[in-house]
Amino acid sequence: MSLSIFLLWMVSIPLLVHSDTAQLRGLLISCGSSQKQTMPDTNLTYIPDDGFVFAGNKTSLNQTGLLPILSTLRYFSQRWARKFCYTFQVVKGGKYLVRTIYFYGGFDGGKEPPVFDQIIGGTKWSTVNTTEDYANGLSSYYEIIVRAHLKTLSVCFARNRHTAKNSSPFISAIELLTLEDSMYNATDFDSLALVTVARSSFGSEDSISFPDDPYYRFWQPFTDKNEVVSSQTKVTTSEFWNKPPEVIFTKAIAAGAGKELEISWPPGSLPATKYHISLYFQDNRSPGDDAWRVFTVEINGKAFYNNVKVSTGGVSIYSPGWPLSGQTQISLSPDAKSSAGPLINAGEIYQILPFGRRTLTREVGVMEELARGFDHPPADWAGDPCLPKDNSWTGITCSEKDMRTRIISVDLKNAGVGGILTPSLNGLTELHHLWLGGNNISGSIPDLSSLQMLETLHLENNSFTGKIPESLGRLPNLREVLLRDNNLEGSIPSNLVDKKGLRLEVTPGNNLSTNN
Repeated sequence: MSLSIFLLWMVSIPLLVHSDTAQLRGLLISCGSSQKQTMPDTNLTYIPDDGFVFAGNKTSLNQTGLLPILSTLRYFSQRWARKFCYTFQVVKGGKYLVRTIYFYGGFDGGKEPPVFDQIIGGTKWSTVNTTEDYANGLSSYYEIIVRAHLKTLSVCFARNRHTAKNSSPFISAIELLTLEDSMYNATDFDSLALVTVARSSFGSEDSISFPDDPYYRFWQPFTDKNEVVSSQTKVTTSEFWNKPPEVIFTKAIAAGAGKELEISWPPGSLPATKYHISLYFQDNRSPGDDAWRVFTVEINGKAFYNNVKVSTGGVSIYSPGWPLSGQTQISLSPDAKSSAGPLINAGEIYQILPFGRRTLTREVGVMEELARGFDHPPADWAGDPCLPKDNSWTGITCSEKDMRTRIISVDLKNAGVGGILTPSLNGLTELHHLWLGGNNISGSIPDLSSLQMLETLHLENNSFTGKIPESLGRLPNLREVLLRDNNLEGSIPSNLVDKKGLRLEVTPGNNLSTNN
């Protein structure tokens, strides 16, 4: 589900003047840009995406009036690649809000934006479809809140069955924003993520963002036929778990004393699943008023919270897993003894996304190091090597064992790969087949003594030097070793020569002997 923002200078989020010097904790990336970009409304600076991604092409949009981060993009035209990933260094266990921003701008000469998938870690996050927003002159953004399970976090893009043959996935900007650990902590982020559906400031006419919200969340204005009221008291929100910005409590939509307040929010129909819902309230009257506002909150006719007591200090209520489907109706019914009618200041709704399986952490690290050791690895060698299953790295085959996905085969025959084989390869303890023949890999063959499951080793037609590791002869399941046409020297280990049932090819090429 995409959210939209205006793209032109004159109709963007209004320029705000602040004396606040709040510091943003996060990383702001302008994709496809060759220089830093500063946003006029927040004075936040976005840096180029070089170093975070090693695939795709940069381009600029020749349109006037675009916000700086919408004037460039990166697109990914390699049709054979299974995914294209940005990789960010993060704090393992840290909580992050990830926002991806899209503006098509007809960069490929077409009339409609391409449709494609976006992936976070090894889990499909959503389908990116910005067609409607683009037709209305808007850019689009998607958000997800996740916990980092590794020291890196990948955001990837991949073709799907809806991607037109002559179009390419693209991205305009990525924001990686650090959240406090207390925020949204009713969610089990070990197995779940939160996908933003709506975040609204009720009664407000303007969008709210940084620096009013130091976490750079977007609070979109929401008004309807209900009365808008202003607060007489400032709210301190430092003790609220989700750290809402104080400014969301300055306005509210309300009903009169004894009347019920009905709100159809969020707009649009929602798929049937569970959602994290947080609602925020503050009594807008002066602190001297005697009675609190008291009312009951129902969502689609079911009691969400009974007898909410709302003071001038503000209060929030939430559910970490509330079922919704279709249109959503929120009803606030006043207590019979309440001296004032119900009101509501703001709300957040997130779709709960189960995180899929993950490749064993150690093996992800091995493959990342292997990719760094190669010259010209495949364009899709970034992100989770195995997952999602349809978007695994080129040449990688995986299996599910216990609660983790394991790598069982690496096949990059004739892939144009150079560089070296890193010693970390010894960490792929479930590997059955390693086929790297017909490349330009150099250096020595590393110790592979931990690869007890290895059955076939194809390193022929490369530029390996040094000796054949004696440890190969001690691998119990090894039945095929192809080393011809390299620059190896020394003696062929006797345990390889004498190994029964082993197909061993070391010639032509090499300078080897069978003498010990």
